[in-house]
Amino acid sequence: MSLKPWYILFLGLAVISAPISVQPAFADEDGFDLGDEADLEADDVFADGDNPDITFDDGGSGDSIGGSVGDANLNDGAGLANVKDFDIAGIMLGMPFEDVYSLYYTKSGLYTLRNRNSLVYTIPDDWKYNLDYECRQSGVVQPSKLDKCIRGLARSRGLLYVSELHLERVKTGETIDVYFTSNATDNVVYRIVYSNDADTTEGTAQKFKDQRDKKVLAFWKTVIKKYGAPNSGDDTWITSTNQFEPKMKAYFGGLDLVDEGRHALDAAEASKQSREYFRAKPYAF
Repeated sequence: MSLKPWYILFLGLAVISAPISVQPAFADEDGFDLGDEADLEADDVFADGDNPDITFDDGGSGDSIGGSVGDANLNDGAGLANVKDFDIAGIMLGMPFEDVYSLYYTKSGLYTLRNRNSLVYTIPDDWKYNLDYECRQSGVVQPSKLDKCIRGLARSRGLLYVSELHLERVKTGETIDVYFTSNATDNVVYRIVYSNDADTTEGTAQKFKDQRDKKVLAFWKTVIKKYGAPNSGDDTWITSTNQFEPKMKAYFGGLDLVDEGRHALDAAEASKQSREYFRAKPYAF
């Protein structure tokens, strides 16, 4: 049964607001006791396909930023851009998940949640390895039960977080993909990818090529009007020449607004916390 939007919002807020809670892991000196944290028999609403609105990314955190990584050069005579204040359809870098979701969870906005799997939940890789170890030490080894144990622990400790939110504007063929950091750094936006159909053609005839060129020109005009002229090359806005500062790149049919520094910091912080709270065996010597 499909969860209603307000219920998903409540579920998402409950997940991201839960603090990391580290309790004593051992029932005695001989092994692990997961207690009531992992309900292995409960329905797993995060399993792929169980619910049309949400999905679970078993690949862990790690959205690939791709070719945008690298120091940039400032154009001659150009000043630095205040990219951190750029927005795409009202979404800005650093916005918490609940703020972004509240803008679009109803059907009355400019954009709506994608028809299926609009929310993607993830566990940071380092934490997933921790929880896998705990579950197996507790005797849970069957793959399906192991996955459910890992997700149950992650959910109860506030480690399961919304890593992606997908929006669409069906009338115009536009989409927005929003990527979030983990709860280690407050589950905030670090990347926004906008796409439209300006660069597409309906066929090979000259009229379609002409229409494409005009769509691209109209798109670029609106981009320049909103953000000003690019200050790095022909298509990039940079905060500084440091690759880890916010920047935005434009394409014929899209925009990619990203804060690589925030993404890297989140991965480092999640890894650090996972090392600190790893539940090792109680060796005695």
